Amino acid sequence: MHVTFGVLGATAAWDGTGEPLPLKGPAHRAVLARLIVARRRVVPVSRLVADLWEEPPEDAVGTVRTFVAGLRRALEPDRRPRAPARLLVTEGPGYALRAGTEDVDAWWFERAVDAVAELPPARVPDRLTEALGRWRGPAYADFGGAAWARAERSRLTELRLLAVERRAEALVALGASARAVAELDAHVVEHPWREDGWRLLALALYRSGRQADALSVLRRARRMLREELGMDPGPRLRRLEHDVLHQEPHLDPDPDPDPGPEPAGLGPDLNVDPAAGPAGPIAPTGPTGPTGPTGPTGAGDPATRVWTRATSAYDRAAPALRLQSTVGLMRDLAVTGGGGLVSSRRHRVAAVAAAEELGDPELTARVIGAYDVPAVWTRSDDPAQAKALVDAAERTLRALPADGHAVARCRLLATIAVESRGTLPTGTPGTPGAAGTPGAPGAPGAPGTSARPLQAARQAEELARERGDAALLAFALNGTFMQSFARAGLAARRDAIGAELIALSARHELVRHEVLGHLVRMQARSALADPTGAERHATAADALADRHGLPLVGVFTTWSRALRTALTEPPEAARAAYRRAAAVLEGAGMPGLEHGLLPLALLSVDVRHGVAPTVDPAADWGPYEPWVRPLLLAEAGRTGEARAALRTLPSPPRDLLFEALWALVGRAATAVDEPGAIARAHAQLTPAATELAGAGSGLLSLGPVAAELHHLAAHR
Repeated sequence: MHVTFGVLGATAAWDGTGEPLPLKGPAHRAVLARLIVARRRVVPVSRLVADLWEEPPEDAVGTVRTFVAGLRRALEPDRRPRAPARLLVTEGPGYALRAGTEDVDAWWFERAVDAVAELPPARVPDRLTEALGRWRGPAYADFGGAAWARAERSRLTELRLLAVERRAEALVALGASARAVAELDAHVVEHPWREDGWRLLALALYRSGRQADALSVLRRARRMLREELGMDPGPRLRRLEHDVLHQEPHLDPDPDPDPGPEPAGLGPDLNVDPAAGPAGPIAPTGPTGPTGPTGPTGAGDPATRVWTRATSAYDRAAPALRLQSTVGLMRDLAVTGGGGLVSSRRHRVAAVAAAEELGDPELTARVIGAYDVPAVWTRSDDPAQAKALVDAAERTLRALPADGHAVARCRLLATIAVESRGTLPTGTPGTPGAAGTPGAPGAPGAPGTSARPLQAARQAEELARERGDAALLAFALNGTFMQSFARAGLAARRDAIGAELIALSARHELVRHEVLGHLVRMQARSALADPTGAERHATAADALADRHGLPLVGVFTTWSRALRTALTEPPEAARAAYRRAAAVLEGAGMPGLEHGLLPLALLSVDVRHGVAPTVDPAADWGPYEPWVRPLLLAEAGRTGEARAALRTLPSPPRDLLFEALWALVGRAATAVDEPGAIARAHAQLTPAATELAGAGSGLLSLGPVAAELHHLAAHR
């Protein structure tokens, strides 16, 4: 079996298909990581004992041998008894890991970065993007405090920063300066002592036609270096400042950079099949998409004003407070919408990664937990980023000292609950009512889901109530809301959460969470067939948003009013209202909400009125496609295909559209007379018998669940 190893993040190993290998507990992973640090050299057992324990147990040597035996079983499960090990070998006084250079992500990364020196600039960005994509978190993330890992972590981190700068330098050389600005912007915020980062950012800004911004960046660098390090900028920065002021011709981009010959690749040992091990959800190198401008540009949009104020404060802050000030900026950026929201998400992940690299779990906890931006939509805008944040929060929880830190733990748990939206166990297809109860022993769950987010939400709320901290409780209640989808029919429960949020936030002037409470109640009252109540809360949310500059609120209230139009007006008026509502999503920075929503809303109008779907079957249905497809197949007369799709269909994610998607599945099942799917849909929808199917989203509805249940019962 071919095995690959990962230490650019938590220590892991994968088989030839990319499936993770069971490495057992932290001590087993520590032995593996320590051997990887040794880079194929032998590590004596005595050295392993000294590295693993401050006070070794009595039989420490025997314990190490037990760990090694367990690792060998995981890495070479087919090895016959007494056959010599191929990977984790015994040699002389200790052990060595004889993995190939291409089989350890850190070793592969190092060779890949070295190899790009021989490539023409046109090839460098893609190669370095591939290499940086191997990072799943800080190097040796699960052993950040270990003395034996410190030097290697530092070396790899320096190499990663060099790769980021080389990639940016190649982009600038290729004329892609605007793209380089977006990447370097976060880089200098996270690593303000790196003069090359400042130099490249200033050059990229200048070549993007932003001379004033380039000078502003250079002066920020000068001030930071003097105030924090007591030194003047180096000669390259000083020379660039002079050249920018005088608009020297050599700063202008080469109109036709020579890409050079097309290379065959990085060599056979660097062209690794991605299946050899996951590259991870996000490289902690900062954003790769559009961000707010750097420096005081005088532009008038909200994101730029917030960015300018916060970066100015950032320059003056003491080093220990810089990451926390960055998160404060991200929190403000998030509510400006559009590019601000996109930048906020990306910079946030970069800030968390930077905090982890410093090896201080208390700082990391503050950086993660300070981002308490209210969230009302139950599908993640970027699942990979969300997973990276949840993983970081879990690592930080484990690393915090056992005593105290109740506030930090509460915020980390609330973050896990909020960022794990829509990941409760969903059950298995083919069994009536198979969704199970999250957290119950033996409850089936979809791959990659667990009851952990629900547990985290409960723990966060308990801790917050014990502390009596209003802001902490508001954040925890947001997590409780995100995990309030254990089954259908819980709109009344969410209505109560919204009511508590409103009362709590109004008393303590927590405006953003007060808005969240109104939006939650707007959704819940819609599900409970109370359009008057829903409009009352939409109006209250709009008033607060206008007063405090929260433009994203209007996205949800506009859609809520389109839903009420769809429930009371003819189909033509409903479709027109939804198309108008879809327009407000453009540029809102919320792909988790936008993707596939308009076709689904238009389909809900057709289904509710009992007409054949007027939506283009080839429309982009986004994440809803699996639960829409059987109905479209049935409408097209492809009965056999519809039945086959229904038999293997998983339960929809447990979120605000859970009941709507089950109603669509029920319609398809009755259309093709598929009894198993009819039974599943009936069982899942029954708890919501008094609600409107899908209206809890505040976006769309297929009408009363009771009517859907009656329709399903007639076909059982």
